[in-house]
Order: sequence, then C-alpha cells, then structure tokens
Amino acid sequence: MAKTNSLKEFLGDLPFTAEFDWMLRSRNRARKDHYNLSRLQKSLPAARAVVEPIAKKAKPGRKVLFFATLHYWIEQSAYLGLTLAGLGHKVTLLTLPYSEWHKEKDNFTQRQRILHTRDALSALSPLIEHASLLDLRPATVLPAILQADIKEISLWDAQYTLMREEVDMNDPSDRALYDLRIKRNTFAAEAAFEYLQSNRPDVVLIPNGLILEMGIVFRVARYLGIDAVTYEFNDQREQIWLAQNSSIMQQETDYLVDVRCSLPVTDEMFERVADLENARRGARVWGKSKRLWQYVSSQGAAETRKMLNLDERPVVMLAANVLGDSLTLGRDIFAASMTEWITKTVQYFSRRTDMQLVIRVHPGEKLVPQAKSMGTVVREALTGLPGNIHVIGAEDKINTYDLIEIADVGLAYTTTVGLETAMNGRPVISCGQTHYRGRGFTLDPNSWDEYYAILEKVLADIPAHQLNEKQIEFAWNYAYRFFFEYPRPFPWRLMNFWDDLAVWPLERVLSEEGLAQFKDTFDFLVNEPFTWK
Repeated sequence: MAKTNSLKEFLGDLPFTAEFDWMLRSRNRARKDHYNLSRLQKSLPAARAVVEPIAKKAKPGRKVLFFATLHYWIEQSAYLGLTLAGLGHKVTLLTLPYSEWHKEKDNFTQRQRILHTRDALSALSPLIEHASLLDLRPATVLPAILQADIKEISLWDAQYTLMREEVDMNDPSDRALYDLRIKRNTFAAEAAFEYLQSNRPDVVLIPNGLILEMGIVFRVARYLGIDAVTYEFNDQREQIWLAQNSSIMQQETDYLVDVRCSLPVTDEMFERVADLENARRGARVWGKSKRLWQYVSSQGAAETRKMLNLDERPVVMLAANVLGDSLTLGRDIFAASMTEWITKTVQYFSRRTDMQLVIRVHPGEKLVPQAKSMGTVVREALTGLPGNIHVIGAEDKINTYDLIEIADVGLAYTTTVGLETAMNGRPVISCGQTHYRGRGFTLDPNSWDEYYAILEKVLADIPAHQLNEKQIEFAWNYAYRFFFEYPRPFPWRLMNFWDDLAVWPLERVLSEEGLAQFKDTFDFLVNEPFTWK
C-alpha cells in the first residue's frame, strides 16, 4: 500500500500523467474510489433532456453560482441546478471533487477526480456550466478578515471531525488535521475570491455554509457583498432549511419572528405542535421522518423520579447537545465552549446541595460513539459526583419529556429541549446562541457574572420565575413557526437522495403539480424574498 501511495505521489507531480492514465486506462473502468459519480453520470443525459424544452420557454432569471463539494452534495446539486436552469436561471456549478476533507490525498488521485467529475457533469451542458475549484487560479493576497475567517472555520472543521471541542495544537494528530484544514480552506478562499470578483453572480448557493470549504466560500461571497443562500436538511423528508445571507446552521429566525409570530396560534396549530411533542414523548416517529428523538417511551414523572432516586428538593435539568454537531459550532456567548459551561455548572451545583441537578446527555450521542460524551465531561469536572447530581446517559432508559415534567428549572445551550421546557412553563436559562434565545420566554445571560446572578435569583424563588400565560403562549407560537414554517417544501433530501428522486423525478418536479409545492422554495434558493402562503 505504501508503495502504491508513493508511486501515485511521484506520478502526481509529473505533468499529464494522471490525464494520460485517465484517457488510456481508468476512464472506462469501474471506480473503486469512494468518490464516485458513476450513477449520476448515467442518469444526467435523460435528466437534461427533460429540462431542455422547459428551459427554452422559461423567462430569463438570475445568474447563480452553485458551489458543492463531496460526492453526495454534488449529486444533489446537479439535479437542483437542472431544476433552477429549467426555471430560467443561468447556473454555474462550481465543484470541489474531494471525498476526504480530513485526509490528504495524492495529486494523481485528485487530478483524476477532477476528470471524473468533468465527465460525469458534461451532460449538464449547455444548460449548466461546470467549473472545478481546483482548476481556478487563486488570488495572491487575501484581506485580513478572510484570513481570520480561515482560522475560525478551520478550528470548527477540526472540532467537527474530532467530535470534541478541545483541539490540542501540541498533539501531532490534532495539529496535522488543523494544518490540513488551514491549507485547504486557504486555497478555497483564494480561488473563490479571485473567481467571484471576475465572474460576479447575482447569488451564490451553498450547502451548509458554516464548515469546510462550504463555509469559506460563503464568507468570501459575503465579504464581496454578493448575496448567498445556504441550505441544509432536518429529519423530515420533502423538507429543507434555508437561509439568505447567513449560514443555515446558525438558524437565525428573526425574519420568522418579525413576520409570523405576531399572528395568533389557532387550535389546529396548537394541536399539531402537541401531536409532534406527544410523538417524541412516546418514542414514535412523526410525519415523514424515520428518526426517533427518544429511545424509550414516557414512563411518567412519578416513575422517573423513583428510577433516579430524586427527593423533594427542586430539580434543575441541564440538557446537553452532541459535541461536534455543526449546529453547535460557533454558538458560544460567555462560555468558551459547551464543555466549559457544563464543567462550571456542575461545579456550581456540587456546592448547591439544596438543589438536584439532572444532566440529560443527548440521546443522539448513541449515533456518534466517536464523540466525546457529555457524561465524560461531567465526570471530569469533579472528583466523584455528589449525591445531588445525576447523569443520564444517551442510552439510559429515561425519556427526556418525563424530565421536562419533573424539572423546576431548565438549563440549555442550543438544544430545542430548552424551547420545549419553556413551553411547559418552566424558567429556562439559555446559555448558547440558539434560535429561540431572546424571544421573551428564556433568561439570557451574556457573561459568567450574569449567569451566576440569574441562577442565584431563580433558585432563590423558583415559583416567582415560572412563565406566565402570555410567555407560554408565545413559546408555543414560536414552536409552531419553527417546526412547521421554518422548513420549506423540497423534493430531495440529501440522505436517500436517489430514493426521493424516484418519487420526484424532474418531470414531476417541474410539472404543474410539482411547482405548486416547490416553486416558492426554488425562488427562495435564488434569494427571492421569503413569503408565506
């Protein structure tokens, strides 16, 4: 294996070796590389044939630069790009043909990936122009702001890859990962900076927009004053999250609150939220999702108290997130990290024996065993846990919604459990930059001094800090808007893309039926103003 890698590294430095090998040998062989667009390549000629006559009749739209990296994003972007072209937009698909964002790949393999991508996407022409980021000429100088962005995003990349917040620059492995991300993000920034200035689009469309080169291209576009739309997926099929001129992973919902939360909550809306909450409480899937938010059904408050051996002292519930999830990166306010917040909070409650602290490790940790557990963070904070502190592991047979019922006070970083706790009338201290913070139904410290002062005040008189009827109603209103209006209809989720494409082929998506469901979303993706039906 080492010899093969050494040979490829040697050949990769020689001009035209990868190209000659591709033309003479590799092009027509079955691909063994993880980066594989063969299925896409076979499907695109027929897909383009569907769109071409529709595009000819469409009114001219916007000039869209669509950036995608990693083979699964590129697969989906090809079809979304065709859809936008069918609606009259002039689309350029800019790809970065990487498969391993956390590993260095030899130049020979990388050059062949460029060729494979070019072949796979050639059928998009003339509807879509394709360019590879790796073929672009990078700028020679970057503004200081973008250099700082590179460092910030590279650190997030390392945290995301390692699934822990601590990146030890003295550890050779951690440092090598960080340096690789610096190298790749610097190149992406320089290439995008030069390209976007020379080929200024009306809008840049980018998945995620927070981490990896996706985050870098977003930052470059915004620095240059170019509108950028980012998108990601929740747990429901036929839905998309999208954001205009912010990373969707930051979940900025001010526009939603300003326009929608002034409207009343009807009985039907209330019942829909309640149905979702009851499904989660009952450990059932809901809607078009296959995800279980809990792995054990509600057992009731009394039984849960008994299982945890809780007494009559007030209960404070701390709901943790999964470390490394891109929904938690860059959300720190007064704590340097969620780890620091949990550590200091546990240490605080070790002295507050008049209270019981229940720490709910996120059930999602079960799906990412490589992530550093918040249970580990808690146990590292103290030498032995006192009797008033209880840690509930990801796989423990305890339902979070029973804990919400038991809790007198909630503590949250960015998890929606904080919102759901407020919906039950409990005071919630919001400690990370989460989408529901500052909406009038949480307590929102901005410094450690404020955090401890709020804790002291609330714990001194918990009944006085219960939410009033108006606050609870607004929390339910916000929950409806976030769960049911923030996501937009969209035909193809990233996961199970090919299954969704079988249900929603391009001819159906671009039909009267499909456009009735998805046209508004396609408009929002090219930065048309948000509207609601």
